[in-house]
Amino acid sequence: MDHVIGIDLGTTNSCVAVLVDGIPTVIANRAGYKTTPSMVAISESGRRVVGQMAKRQAITNATHTVYAAKRLIGRKWGSPAINHAVETLPYRIVCGPNDDVRISLRDKVYSIPEVSSMILQELRMTATEFLGVEPTQAVITVPAYFNDAQRQATRDAGRIAGLDVLRIINEPTAAALAYGYNKEMDQKVAVYDLGGGTFDISVLDINNGVFDVLATNGDTFLGGEDFDERIIEWLLIEFATEHEMDLRGNDMAMQRLKDAAEKAKVELSSADATPINLPFLAAGPQDQPLHLERTLTREHLDELVTDLIQSTLRICQRTLDEAGVSTRDVDEVLLVGGMTRMPAIQQAVTEYFGKPARKGVNPDEAVAVGAAIQGFALNSQRRDVLLLDVTPHSLGIMVHGGEFEVLIERNSTVPTSQSHIFTTVRDNQTSVKILVLQGESRRAEENELLGEFVLSGLRQAPAGSVNVEVRFDISADGILAVSARDLETGKEQRITVNSTSGLSEDEIQRMITENEDYMVQVQQADVAGELLTEVRNRRNDLTEILPRVRQSVGGTDLGKRVIEKAENLLNDADSAMRSSLPAHELSALLDRLRHTLDIVNGLLRR
Repeated sequence: MDHVIGIDLGTTNSCVAVLVDGIPTVIANRAGYKTTPSMVAISESGRRVVGQMAKRQAITNATHTVYAAKRLIGRKWGSPAINHAVETLPYRIVCGPNDDVRISLRDKVYSIPEVSSMILQELRMTATEFLGVEPTQAVITVPAYFNDAQRQATRDAGRIAGLDVLRIINEPTAAALAYGYNKEMDQKVAVYDLGGGTFDISVLDINNGVFDVLATNGDTFLGGEDFDERIIEWLLIEFATEHEMDLRGNDMAMQRLKDAAEKAKVELSSADATPINLPFLAAGPQDQPLHLERTLTREHLDELVTDLIQSTLRICQRTLDEAGVSTRDVDEVLLVGGMTRMPAIQQAVTEYFGKPARKGVNPDEAVAVGAAIQGFALNSQRRDVLLLDVTPHSLGIMVHGGEFEVLIERNSTVPTSQSHIFTTVRDNQTSVKILVLQGESRRAEENELLGEFVLSGLRQAPAGSVNVEVRFDISADGILAVSARDLETGKEQRITVNSTSGLSEDEIQRMITENEDYMVQVQQADVAGELLTEVRNRRNDLTEILPRVRQSVGGTDLGKRVIEKAENLLNDADSAMRSSLPAHELSALLDRLRHTLDIVNGLLRR
């Protein structure tokens, strides 16, 4: 049976897991870490740098290093979240051809799914090294409050990375799967998930392998990045007060501030205070070096982010109300996401729910483990794990007057079907246009358009005389199918709503091909690099041994011929190390070096 990997594609860090002999295993990357920074950079040579290596060079390559791409995925150009990102992120964000968001790095523009696919590709390679075979199938998690476009964009990222994405599942649900896997229990569980970029809260009823999501809610632009920004703003004000200089616009200085803010935030999870020392942060009017030295206390950090924490608790209350439960009904609280290590968050959640969070759930790994469990269940068709998830947003159509008529309420268990009968609004109306929308506003224009189609050929009749049934069907994968049927004639029109990430199918196929070509080039470059190292080593061996050959047999005709051949070969090796020869030429050169070394060693043994 093929392995299905589970991937937590996070804002700050990502993680990959798999079930081996039924046991969930989080896979460490080549550096030995179980999480990989969700960062991508493009070097001057055009090579991709992903993960820890990208993070190491972020300060010196700030404008060509992408982080927090998950906050941009599936969003439209001009939204408040994107406007904020354009103002605060060091890399260049541009508008795509379909009003989608793209990133300009070096001399190329990348879509957000394309950037995310580079992280997924890195995780896939990590899994390949662990399993010994390249996995082709995956379950990828997303924030529970991601909309249809954001989910589809994540699926597209998986496709570009060469993965068959079996299912997109919600992060809190995945964490609950990790918690309840292979356990006999009957509990109501709240999963409080605060990661690097997003916040989710889900309430589930777990009963002996059945994971029934009662309600979910969240904010896709609330997470650790916002906590970092509060520290950065404080540091900017402190620096401006001391030196009368605004560091905004200084990309390298801003990246150093971000790096320092993130480190300080992490350190304050275990310390009461931490120093922030940034020497030579900028240059003054006479080019004198300007430094920043401050101490941030845990108490001050708590003050800076109190409103952010309170926002999460307000969302918790709405979710409990929608689930029809109170805090007293919740048996266990699970904390997921790196931000939940912050003591102030742990205290706030404990006070709100009236009980401490469950220990033993790794906030960085639980989501990937849950995704792997779901992948294993899908692949093995196990019936002892049943996931009943919900749709996070209301779905409906626009009706006369621009109102939004909801057919499927948010937090409805999927799969599900709902229908509603509408009538014509004008005399002799022969067609009706169906606009499929997603959102919570009563005004249709304020919700997201998922798709549209026209049912034509209606009989001419007075307004209100022709009845049209509109039906919504959502699969367990979250795929929405919509149909409209004239009840009198039976004439029907239907569409499957696959919200796109702003990428056409042709673009996705092109990106898949480009990614495959790039990986081949990287593999060839890696092989060439290994061959060049071997050429250098054998060249050094020959250089070292040649004086002994001259001394021993340099006066003989055979010795002279061998020495001449060796010297020519050394010149070829020197040229190879100054140029970029393809792997097959390096391989041939290496064979000649080895052969000549064998001859030389043979002469010395005579």
